[in-house]
Amino acid sequence: MKQVMVVNTALALPPGKMAAQVAHASVSAFLVSPADAQRAWLQCGMPKIVLKGLSELALLDLLERAEAASIPAYLIRDAGRTVVAEGTITCLGIGPAAIADIDRLTGDLRLM
Repeated sequence: MKQVMVVNTALALPPGKMAAQVAHASVSAFLVSPADAQRAWLQCGMPKIVLKGLSELALLDLLERAEAASIPAYLIRDAGRTVVAEGTITCLGIGPAAIADIDRLTGDLRLM
């Protein structure tokens, strides 16, 4: 089990803003995950990885692919109070889910 957060690197978010968006994605994806996946992920130490996404379109494509594969995912759209405009896609949380399932979607992405 693992969880992956994919950051929209086209935005060049400041480190603090990026950390907040990754946290939003992690918690939100966890909350929409099935209870058995939540328990399994918690029991194995909550492994998570942060990866680079090149654009909003890349994150939307990943979301669509995750949904097609029945992998829990949550797209973060910013509230627009600080760095980016309201509704800007900043991050995508995927999982928790089986490592192999997530790797099929994100295995070609680079680490943040």
